Amino acid sequence: MNNSTRQTGMVLAIALLLSACGGSKPEAGSAAPPATSAAGTSAVQTDAEKVLNVYNWSDYIDEAVIKEFETEYGIKVNYDVFDSNEVVEAKLLAGSTGYDIVVPSASFLERQITAGVFQPLDTARLSNLKNLDPDITQRVALHDPGNKHSVNYLWGTSGVGYNVEMINKRMPDAPTDSWKMFYDPAIVAKFADCGVAILDAPSEIVGTVLIYLGKEPNSEDPADLQAAEDLLMKIRPSIRYVNSSKYIDDLANGEICLALGWVGDVLQARDRADEAGKGNTIRYGLPKEGAIMFFDMLAIPKDAKHPLNAHLFIDFLLRPEIAARNSSYVNYANSNAASYPLVDEAVRNDPSIYPSAEVKARLVPDLAETPEFTRLLTRSWTRFKTGR
Repeated sequence: MNNSTRQTGMVLAIALLLSACGGSKPEAGSAAPPATSAAGTSAVQTDAEKVLNVYNWSDYIDEAVIKEFETEYGIKVNYDVFDSNEVVEAKLLAGSTGYDIVVPSASFLERQITAGVFQPLDTARLSNLKNLDPDITQRVALHDPGNKHSVNYLWGTSGVGYNVEMINKRMPDAPTDSWKMFYDPAIVAKFADCGVAILDAPSEIVGTVLIYLGKEPNSEDPADLQAAEDLLMKIRPSIRYVNSSKYIDDLANGEICLALGWVGDVLQARDRADEAGKGNTIRYGLPKEGAIMFFDMLAIPKDAKHPLNAHLFIDFLLRPEIAARNSSYVNYANSNAASYPLVDEAVRNDPSIYPSAEVKARLVPDLAETPEFTRLLTRSWTRFKTGR
């Protein structure tokens, strides 16, 4: 060994010694050494930066669940909310969202996977996948073949949210189990004075119109879209606003009397109305003609800076007791079969949340659209929202 080699060896030895004594701080996104969780159950691996950035729907989790995750793993959760799939998609396709977990609906996730937005899940880090209901897993595989990029968080339907007293006052025999409440112009006009709201969800709403018209809800035939738009424009004078979150409190407070909304949101409005004790009785009707069944999916963007933390959070949400608490809190069904006995009895036995097999057979998925149809749909929806 020559002198130069000896000096190089000494430098390497010193460097290794310094590294063993602490060295430099790991970069964000790199793995930290395995550590035991606060629950003391097992060694877990986190990202070096103990941060997790989540982007989820509004009013869609038991806030105490987030606190418990933070306490157990020492990871700070930054939790942002949205109320439209279109908003999420725009951010994802633009890139560099800064989020580690996002929760798009399956129809949007489907085309986002095609665009290469998400990274495949490391199923070895998701020990609680075994808890999932095979039926739901099979249904969402239509959007995510092989369930490679996502896990179902919660699922539900869209239907008729209404104030019992205000509707009965105007129409005692109102067909609250039918899309006629919105799509029969003569009927919906009866409730214009007390306030009617519709979700700002173009593909889902157009799909329900097509169900009402007896057409294929996922049709991309321009003639079918035109038929749906024609009907929507006829009822537009009776619609107070188009929004996907405002209606929850408005329905609870008696500011509106009728909302085409998501089941869990309507039932949250019901619970808030009951707590307020002001005489507003809120109910949810699942239309007998059939309805859209949606699935909201947990996925990790390809450029997520904390993918290990993201896997930990997904696996945490898949614990039976955690899934049960979220369903009980937000009134949405989950796909965690092991959680069903733990879900609040009133929620578990509510057929609007957990429909019977017979009713499930009438529910249809909201499938992904082609880019060409999305452009047509966007223009049509803008005309409806603006009323011109």
